[in-house]
Amino acid sequence: MTELKFEELLEAGCHFGHLKRKWNPKMAPYIFKEHNGIHVIDLQKTIAKAEEAANALKQIAKSGKKVLFVATKKQAKDVVAEIVKVVDMPFVTERWPGGMLTNFSTIRKAVKKMNSLDQMMHDKDFNNISKRERLQVQRERAKLDKNLGSIADLTRLPSALFIIDINKEHIAVAEARRLNIPTFAIVDTNCNPDLIDFPIPANDDASKSIAAILKYMVEAIQEGLNERMLDKENNVEEEPETEEVENNEENKGENREEARPRRPRRKSAPANNQQ
Repeated sequence: MTELKFEELLEAGCHFGHLKRKWNPKMAPYIFKEHNGIHVIDLQKTIAKAEEAANALKQIAKSGKKVLFVATKKQAKDVVAEIVKVVDMPFVTERWPGGMLTNFSTIRKAVKKMNSLDQMMHDKDFNNISKRERLQVQRERAKLDKNLGSIADLTRLPSALFIIDINKEHIAVAEARRLNIPTFAIVDTNCNPDLIDFPIPANDDASKSIAAILKYMVEAIQEGLNERMLDKENNVEEEPETEEVENNEENKGENREEARPRRPRRKSAPANNQQ
């Protein structure tokens, strides 16, 4: 995993915060100074917090668990959809469906309905129904796909959430906190970092800033997935070796038995002939 460089964050504009009158006082430890009425974020602390979050995400990915990315704001949705697809993690970029985590069973019902519509559309008899009914099915399928998106493959609750703009995604934050799901987020100077387990102080409004942080996180996740694959391969290679050792031990045992000298049979005494 490459290091997050100060110059890259500076060039991406990660240091730009909000106006002083919009700031959250709890972000004070991460603010470097004020310039022309705008708070400037301390990028050294951004790097430290980003490394801490990346290491945690790496371990989650290595254990085979899923991280759900949440970004519905206009500047972030396309960036997240493009970058996160590389590691095949679920993401929500259109609208956060209320109760997605706390009422996960209802979301699963919607996913099952979408799968049933897929089967209906691929059925041979689908073309035999009226045009109006076909259009209704297609519109309902498109609507479900837009709302659910990549979470259709999510069979259980995610192990962590990565959120961009926790003020906008406050419902997702509240649901994750209620279920004790670890949260990672890019927090700007108008946010409360105490609501997040792994806050990363940075500009959450510029697409370049979001992309710079997100690429670093995705790289850590990819590294965790690679290590998981290597561990699986090593375990598969070790299994036949252990079998060979066991076979060798059995063969040694048989050879020992063959090499062991046999005792000569005791000659029985000749029976006396009775007359």
